[in-house]
Amino acid sequence: MMEGFDKNDNGKERDEIFSKSVRAGKRTYFFDVKATKRNDYYLTITESKKRFETDGRFTFEKHKLFLYKEDFEKFAEGLNEVVAYIRKNQPELEASDTIEASEFTDVAFEDLQEKK
Repeated sequence: MMEGFDKNDNGKERDEIFSKSVRAGKRTYFFDVKATKRNDYYLTITESKKRFETDGRFTFEKHKLFLYKEDFEKFAEGLNEVVAYIRKNQPELEASDTIEASEFTDVAFEDLQEKK
């Protein structure tokens, strides 16, 4: 993760334009649309996992990925390809354990771009 990369000039987090969270077992995924100084939209994907310390306290371990609009299509194509590969090569997985392909194939990344 690139610390400080997702902050504005005042050191505060950039305002989120749109946000969606998905709980998946012990993890939560956050999909946040943000804007650059030039008002170009980009996507951050954050994985958050709850970790328990030996003394019983817990912390959240987070990993963040930045995805820019010029990479949306290639990212979606790659994701679709690997999900299809896993389904084909591990058909014994329960349907409830997998993500429906329609959740990815209907992604319209151009919706994230600034309307002119």
